[in-house]
Amino acid sequence: MILCIDVGNSQIYGGLFEENELKLQFRKNVGVSFSSDEIGIFLKSVIKENEFNPKDVTAISICSVAPDKDHSLKSGCQKYFNISPFFLEPGVKTGLKIRYKNPSEVGADRISNAIAATELFPQRNLIVVDFGTATTFCVISKEKEYLGGIIMPGIRISMEALEERTAKLPRVRIIKIDKPYGQTTAESIQVGLFQGQKAIVKEVTKNITINVFQGEKPIIIGTGGFSSLFEGENIFDEIIPTLVLHGLLKAYKLNEEKG
Repeated sequence: MILCIDVGNSQIYGGLFEENELKLQFRKNVGVSFSSDEIGIFLKSVIKENEFNPKDVTAISICSVAPDKDHSLKSGCQKYFNISPFFLEPGVKTGLKIRYKNPSEVGADRISNAIAATELFPQRNLIVVDFGTATTFCVISKEKEYLGGIIMPGIRISMEALEERTAKLPRVRIIKIDKPYGQTTAESIQVGLFQGQKAIVKEVTKNITINVFQGEKPIIIGTGGFSSLFEGENIFDEIIPTLVLHGLLKAYKLNEEKG
């Protein structure tokens, strides 16, 4: 079995694959740092509690946008699984042509999403929208060229900014709101968060379609923790919350073959 782990700024998202089938998913909120023992014990425990055997894990594939956590994560994998994990990082095989001016600047999670998207939809222009701590857009050509992207504050960050920078606006639950406006303060914030992100996605993907793909409609994929909010909204062709995990599995296999 292969353990795939996406390390974000505020959360770890992981999955356990048997062959190509995703058998287990888990999430863990994380602080500024954690020890190798904390992460190693957590990973073994979550696998055991879901009735899998940690000894069946033969490889670990990781993408991380939190470099300060990488050493502890690597040490925890070595100590508790006796495995030196594969990191999706600059220099490894991805199957993509990275057109960023500085390819090393592209977040590993975005590369993982792009790897999975091109595997699922070969020879198609693609836009991947990831709703995480940040909301990111990745633009990928049918020739597997990672052309570039857009990064903007995510839904949760936007909500926290309103709470922290204003005297009377409260923290609210982030939910889907179909109304055009709210009738309480909390509801007004919820409408703004949901409808605001929806409007941005529609406008940005339209602009990319016209100006990058010359009007040829790309496959538009939603992913990330908040992507399920947008089901039925007709802004995505596919919503695949597990996209980053499938990209990590594919990246590991590409580099295993290489090695």
